[in-house]
Amino acid sequence: MSWDFETDPEFQAQLEWVEDFVRTEVEPLDRLIEHAWDVTDPKRNELIRPLQQQVRERNLWACHLTPALGGRGYGQLKLALLNEILGRTHSGPVVFGCQAPDSGNAEVLAHFGSADLKKRYMEPLIDGDIMSAYSMTEPAGGSDPTGFITRAVRDGDEYVINGEKWFSSHARFATFLIVMAVTDPEAEPHKRASMFLVPIDTPGVEIVRNVGVSGHEDHEATHAYMRYTDVRIPAGNRLGDESQGFEVAQTRLGGGRIHHAMRTVGLVKASLDMMLERAVSRHTRGQRLADLQMVQAMIAESWIQLQQFRLLVLQTAWKIDKYNDYKRVLVDISAVKAAMPKVLLDVTSRAAQIHGSLGISTELPFGRWIMESYHMGLADGATELHLQTVAKQLLRTATPAPGLFPTRHLPALEAAAQAKYAHLDLATLP
Repeated sequence: MSWDFETDPEFQAQLEWVEDFVRTEVEPLDRLIEHAWDVTDPKRNELIRPLQQQVRERNLWACHLTPALGGRGYGQLKLALLNEILGRTHSGPVVFGCQAPDSGNAEVLAHFGSADLKKRYMEPLIDGDIMSAYSMTEPAGGSDPTGFITRAVRDGDEYVINGEKWFSSHARFATFLIVMAVTDPEAEPHKRASMFLVPIDTPGVEIVRNVGVSGHEDHEATHAYMRYTDVRIPAGNRLGDESQGFEVAQTRLGGGRIHHAMRTVGLVKASLDMMLERAVSRHTRGQRLADLQMVQAMIAESWIQLQQFRLLVLQTAWKIDKYNDYKRVLVDISAVKAAMPKVLLDVTSRAAQIHGSLGISTELPFGRWIMESYHMGLADGATELHLQTVAKQLLRTATPAPGLFPTRHLPALEAAAQAKYAHLDLATLP
């Protein structure tokens, strides 16, 4: 089955190399490395760094970044075709220098960091020598960042941060955190917060505990519950202007959502591939699973869902490249984000069912991927919020019907047509 999508021959050759490299070199790492983000793990470095060097030699390192930052400056469509290959692995994004949250944090520093912060933190982050965390969500904030209460108060040439954050992913591996905190509680909701770079070893920064995610028990807990107590940082660690926190956040969230979807295409495709392999391998009652109509229906529905989702992702990526403005693609990005959890849940659930008891065991990844679908429905904005965004944006361009009936009311259309062609004697026409 072909998964090709038209691209230039030079990049197609790169994709073919990536496909083979990921299958033969990267996928085995997922069985050997506990966490690809842990740069302090000697075994991880022994195995990953040589592969990262090969990626650099192929000019495929951090392709989302501009050449000035050491990347290739690929547009989103090329990144989609690349990331759907990397997405089926745990280690792939790290090997290619495009892992979350570091990719988004590097972009934030590139846009809003001072020359000093870029030198001290952005450059080693891009090189893969350090890792970072994004500390925005709060225990009581949920999907409404306008309700955040963590405060950053200006005190001379410093800010003092107090508050708690929830789900600061990979903080236990991070050299620094990017933290959103309220600087003006009296301002309008989207002008209250600012963004700051906080080194992890700053006095008062505390990881209360690391929280795990159901389905990922094979990796240690990596989502930190953070507490900031009288944390003092230089005023120069502010990213952007005061009250610009939401604008800074959107620099990373728009791209992050679509990149997550690109990688999800890879997970869904892997589920379908395993489903197909199982269907033609397993026999029951004298026939293959592939010969059973219900199994055929499950396979067909999964392929259709994958194709619909993949094309939506690719079209959204193309639109981002075309308009170079995330705001103009807001509906598409929200639609992708809303569709993503259901596609992964549906296809991986069918794959687990076709594999029988083996499918729900920890020897196969379906249980983890099913739980990942619920994670996707919450991270970067709940599915319900994105559905609401899509609906609101579409309704803004809708116009009310001019009378009692819809504009496509059949009797009204017929009357309008009769009036339009009243000068013709329709009855005489053949």
